[in-house]
Amino acid sequence: MTPNQTLIREIAKMIDHSLLHPTLTDAELREGCQLALRYEVASVCIKPYAVPLASELLAGSDVLVGTVIGFPAGNSAVSIKVAETIQACLDGAVEIDMVVNLGKVLAEDWDYVTSEIRSVNTACTDHGAILKVIFENDYLPDDRYKIRLCDICTEVGVAFVKTSTGYGFVKGSDGKYSYEGATLPDLRLMLDHVGPGVRVKAAGGVRTLDGLLTVKDMGVSRLGASATAAILEEAYRRFGAVAADTPVAPITEGKGY
Repeated sequence: MTPNQTLIREIAKMIDHSLLHPTLTDAELREGCQLALRYEVASVCIKPYAVPLASELLAGSDVLVGTVIGFPAGNSAVSIKVAETIQACLDGAVEIDMVVNLGKVLAEDWDYVTSEIRSVNTACTDHGAILKVIFENDYLPDDRYKIRLCDICTEVGVAFVKTSTGYGFVKGSDGKYSYEGATLPDLRLMLDHVGPGVRVKAAGGVRTLDGLLTVKDMGVSRLGASATAAILEEAYRRFGAVAADTPVAPITEGKGY
């Protein structure tokens, strides 16, 4: 394998291909899994009900099945998040992206937050899966919340911390909604405050090869993206490797990832 081929593989294996849009159909899920297979990405990130179908479609490949828990607002009771996690694992998921209880974070109820993360992480590890904890940074107005979450996730020993859901729109004083997602300052903060063994996933707003390479150079390990085909086709063009056969157009994720 040439250095450029190795780089393209590294890029592909950073990507969790996002298939989370609320209106996504089974036909689009099938197309998305086909795209993930064609580009040999790290995983698909899908809604819980879709795990059995995706597991069937991706069986025998090295594209992992990931799903979301408490998504997108994090409001489910801990017992429900645990039950969702166990069911997802039984259905074939091996990566779990869980939205933390944001109200409890903002109230600084750290005992609750720690217990929630620990409970879901235990459910994951007991069933052969890993946990990514979603902070939803757009809703956290002060860095101290993000730093404390990094500390807790390090203490518990989760696999990843993750910036955003891709759907955390904030209503401004003008009544309009805006969204930042994975900002470079937030990624730097998270990278600086997680302990050894805890990796960082960027989600929301990174839609180009240059954006991916920027966060890769920072030390980010995974990227949630719906622009997977565009990113990887640009990588093939730029680095002179052979492109995947018959590229498939990426599924539109609206204003999500």
